[in-house]
Amino acid sequence: MKKSEVRSSLVSGPAPQYPIESVDNALRVLLLLGERNELRLTEVATYLRVATSTAHRLLAMLTYRGFIRQADRGKAYVPGTALTGVAFSILQRFDVRQALHPFLERLNAELQETVHVGVLDGTTVRFVDALESPRAVRVASRLGQSMPAHCTSTGKALLAQLPDDELRRRYPDEELQQLTPNSVATRAELEREVELARRLGYATSSEESEEGVGSVAVALSPQRAPMQVAFNVSVPISRMNHADQRRISAVLRGVAEETAEVLH
Repeated sequence: MKKSEVRSSLVSGPAPQYPIESVDNALRVLLLLGERNELRLTEVATYLRVATSTAHRLLAMLTYRGFIRQADRGKAYVPGTALTGVAFSILQRFDVRQALHPFLERLNAELQETVHVGVLDGTTVRFVDALESPRAVRVASRLGQSMPAHCTSTGKALLAQLPDDELRRRYPDEELQQLTPNSVATRAELEREVELARRLGYATSSEESEEGVGSVAVALSPQRAPMQVAFNVSVPISRMNHADQRRISAVLRGVAEETAEVLH
């Protein structure tokens, strides 16, 4: 994308009668960051057509307020906690349950298993909607619960959408918390699981969040969904083998593709 194309795409309303250039430049930096993984000082100065000293002052103020931060390695700037916090608060207002519930009902009816919708918040998965299996032996709903992302198929499917450097930023330590003896225990193991999920197009869990429970999850396209969200199917481990995983993942991927038009 050319600079002129990026600049025009960041204008969404009429020009104000009394523009404040410094505010406009700060907002343009944040909007530009929304289109790129990271920004550098010289890149910002060139984009805004200002001196590097001016760009540095803008970035320093945004850093002070927590909207950006410098990456652990190098001099690049990445989203800060204030920016991601505001974004998540706004996205929470989007009624994910209402938009996706009909698809959840279809999955529940077709697969006859417990199904969930989960969203990623940092390194945590929040289950925002669920329908339990009609079978006598079934997995209980996790509606309203939050769990470590690396211990769930939903979390692994969503973490697979992140670039490697962002994954390492969120997991700076090698040792990871375990919910069961089968949970992913190290960052290296998580990276292998994430790479497998990228390759397959779905993620799995086998007694990693709860003993006796297996699951399969497929994330919605990040280009289409307003937040990182995934469908999950949870089953008793006795009903989960490799053939079951492939069958469930195929159904999940089909439904996930259909949701693109609803969420776009």
